[in-house]
Amino acid sequence: MHHDILITDIDRDRLLPVIDQHDTEAAESLDAELRRAVIVDQRAIPGDVVTMNSEVEYEDVGSGTRRTVRVVFPREADASAGRVSVLAPIGTALLGLRTGQTIAWRTPGGVREIRVVEVRYQPEAAGRFGP
Repeated sequence: MHHDILITDIDRDRLLPVIDQHDTEAAESLDAELRRAVIVDQRAIPGDVVTMNSEVEYEDVGSGTRRTVRVVFPREADASAGRVSVLAPIGTALLGLRTGQTIAWRTPGGVREIRVVEVRYQPEAAGRFGP
């Protein structure tokens, strides 16, 4: 099921160079997500939307397994610390979703469905606005 995804204008502006720097399938996938996204002013983004540097709890709908991650830029990624790159399939899948939304996520083992359980931290909701 496709839902509108919401991306802040600032996140889009900061992600375009990342896409340009990576000639990979992951970058193409992120580019496709940005192209279909609804772009909103960072000060108007709802607090339950996954933006860059958001901490989000998600659930694998099939297994019921939950995990909490922070969606970050590739240079800040550290799987052992729960920081997943926006270029990782799960990072791209989560970006722009709202609490309660689900998305089909392609994995090497097939398609799985994930659901956003909670956006635990969002920079914009915390009053942290970027350039």
